[in-house]
Amino acid sequence: MVALTPSFPTAVAELPAWRLNALRGAYLLLVVGLGIQVWPDIILRHASWGLMEGVVQSMLGALALLALLGLRHPLRMAPLLLFEMAWKLIWLVVVAAPKWASGRMDEGTVATTFACLLVVIFPFVIPWRQVAATVILGPADRWR
Repeated sequence: MVALTPSFPTAVAELPAWRLNALRGAYLLLVVGLGIQVWPDIILRHASWGLMEGVVQSMLGALALLALLGLRHPLRMAPLLLFEMAWKLIWLVVVAAPKWASGRMDEGTVATTFACLLVVIFPFVIPWRQVAATVILGPADRWR
């Protein structure tokens, strides 16, 4: 059986070093940002969390740990950056934009909005052709 593969490059070796390092910079931003903001609370304050705060902080802590893998395997971990862009875009559209449009932005929403807007750099560092070739258009794993 012949697999159809896209005609553009997919190997990490074909990416210039600056491109891989730009990706690593995005992961480093996640590691440092979440390391400063989330991990102190995970270590010191977790006993006082409510249900949803615990869910959010745990998810963000896991995101930071997985971003560490992105420093070693920047292209393989690209779906992590896609996830980061997706949840922030959804939050900005569903939560922040309606509050902004109605003039109901509170201090917490403004702070979270600015934190979410940092994601605008990710589309510029992601090598979209390689991500499309490996993650979106590449051969799927077998089901059986």
